[in-house]
Amino acid sequence: MNTNATSLPVWANQENLKGITGPALIILIMAMMILPLPPFLLDLLFTFNIALSIMVLLVSLYSLKPLDFASFPTVLLMSTLMRLSLNVASTRVVLMEGHTGPDAAGKVIEAFGHFLVGGNYAIGIVVFVILVVINFVVITKGAGRIAEVSARFALDAMPGKQMAIDADLNAGQIGEEEARRRRAQISQEANFFGSMDGASKFVRGDAVAGIIIMLINVIGGLVVGVLQHDLDFATAAHNYTLLAIGDGLVAQIPALIISTAAGMVVSRVSTDEDLGEQVVNQLFSKPQVLLLTGGIVGGMGLIPGMPHFAFLLLASLLLGGAHMLKKAPVAVEAGILPLAEATTLSSQEASWDDVTPVDVLGLEVGYRLIQMVDKFHDSELLKRIMGIRKKFAHEIGFLPSPVHIRDNLELKPNAYRITLKGVEIGCGEAQPGMMLAINPGRVLGVIPGISTQDPAFGLPAVWIEPALREQAQSLGYTVADSSTVVATHLNHLIQIHAAELLGRHEVQQLLDHLAKSAPKLVEDVVPKMLPLSVLQKVLHNLLEEAVHIRDMRTIIETLADNAAQTQDPALLTSAVRIALGRAITQQLFPSATEMQVLALNPGLERLLLQVMQADSSGGAGIEPGLADTLMRETASAAERQEQIGLPPVMLVPAQLRTQLSRFLRRTVPQLKVLSHAEIPDSRKIRVAMMIGSGA
Repeated sequence: MNTNATSLPVWANQENLKGITGPALIILIMAMMILPLPPFLLDLLFTFNIALSIMVLLVSLYSLKPLDFASFPTVLLMSTLMRLSLNVASTRVVLMEGHTGPDAAGKVIEAFGHFLVGGNYAIGIVVFVILVVINFVVITKGAGRIAEVSARFALDAMPGKQMAIDADLNAGQIGEEEARRRRAQISQEANFFGSMDGASKFVRGDAVAGIIIMLINVIGGLVVGVLQHDLDFATAAHNYTLLAIGDGLVAQIPALIISTAAGMVVSRVSTDEDLGEQVVNQLFSKPQVLLLTGGIVGGMGLIPGMPHFAFLLLASLLLGGAHMLKKAPVAVEAGILPLAEATTLSSQEASWDDVTPVDVLGLEVGYRLIQMVDKFHDSELLKRIMGIRKKFAHEIGFLPSPVHIRDNLELKPNAYRITLKGVEIGCGEAQPGMMLAINPGRVLGVIPGISTQDPAFGLPAVWIEPALREQAQSLGYTVADSSTVVATHLNHLIQIHAAELLGRHEVQQLLDHLAKSAPKLVEDVVPKMLPLSVLQKVLHNLLEEAVHIRDMRTIIETLADNAAQTQDPALLTSAVRIALGRAITQQLFPSATEMQVLALNPGLERLLLQVMQADSSGGAGIEPGLADTLMRETASAAERQEQIGLPPVMLVPAQLRTQLSRFLRRTVPQLKVLSHAEIPDSRKIRVAMMIGSGA
């Protein structure tokens, strides 16, 4: 016989049963208001109502934070509807069968009407009214007020909390999943307290309805008993009043319990402890409090006429508790630790959790700059860092690692430093509340302030007061606030070190992103034709020479075309550069159709080709004097190009491009070396300067 779960009917599935529980319960509650119920079923439902209220109270006590019981407003509403439905059902039975005796509406109502108030309906009325007043005036009103204020504060705090989450995400302290979880939690908190504010109105209405229903039951019972069942007035009053009181008490006691649970949920502060642990740890943790309380209570017990035994007994318990609390820390100071605590300390051996990974990108600030990166004060620098990462991803072609921001008390108060994989790559100082006036070289006058240098580009600059900003701009200074200064420095450094920011993890993310639009292309090339390490090296070579890698489709297709001939990253990089030639020239000369470039003297070009060939076959390499002359003349020519507003670009044969670019990179970092094969046919070339004419 097949006993697989698939043979069960659909409605028997556990998830389906959970799904129909809510609608079924609402239908049953509505049915109780319409259909007559026998006394035995009423007893079961009243007992279930009491058990439900106790469960709700216990869950609220053991919840660590309000959202642990996020369904509480719905439970509150459904329990209120159940009590009202039971009131309607029991009222029907009381009026129809009340003349037969006090157990006409079931044993539960009889027990509450006789046992709890001793069969005295006058006492029952007083007790019922007191319970309603406590529930309506004290507990429900207070809980509703707390929920209202909490909902208002939660809504007011939402923008700040959302910005704090964005700041943590940008700083790399949390991931995307954690950020989404926190945003959802903030929204749920606001919805929860708003729902609790509305749900408390149901409980207040339930308390008012309880009084009215009891009065209706008493008056209606007297009318029915005297006029329809020919009972004398005293018998009718006794029977129907006790039944009405029992009915009211059996509904109001669960209502009081659930109202108390509502107050517990909305009034507690979220911690890692449940309510019992919170109260014990905070109320009974200070021996001085117990000592003073015990002394005061003991003094009151010695006053003539006071109940000495009760006061002195409680005072002795308080003083004994204070003595025990004072002894506990002394034992710890003497080195006598409890066994569990000693075991914990002895087991705290070094582990891999103690190995802290190095941040790929880091920003450390002195204590006076902490306000610039404070996520709770709408930090402009944090917003700019977010913008830098987006701009980098748009321009370069991959998303860099988050910038981890932390304070460093070893730095000067106004200093900051930028690190790459734990190593400092830049530092500077910023003056919060002041502006940096940068001299681009053509200012018309001097402005008073603190002389310094622009940390990003080394230009002379002055820290000035904000009131002097317009004056500085009129004199030709470039003015920026302190947040912009730090952000510009960071942006400049990550652009320079883009190649070092591209690790295998980022390369894999690039491939995953490309696979969304061209899955077959990625699948065919990596790792079938090329390993991931070779692709990373090719991309690294491109980024080292400031070539963006946004066009990953062209890069992968070019590698696919050449991977069968070679696996050498240098040769593959040259092939990719040729394929990206249009983008490279567009990046250097965005609008001009004519490219004014530097070129090598033909004689020097032939000499260098011979040297490169000899070097590749084990020769001696370039002669030192020639190398010095080449670097000096190239640096001078590049500087003249920059002075006339042109990018310093050298055009050389393809065989020289890679080696010459690597050779000149240290001394002339701003120079870009292109090969003839990388220039598209639509571009015109004009040699602005020849290098090595005197060689």
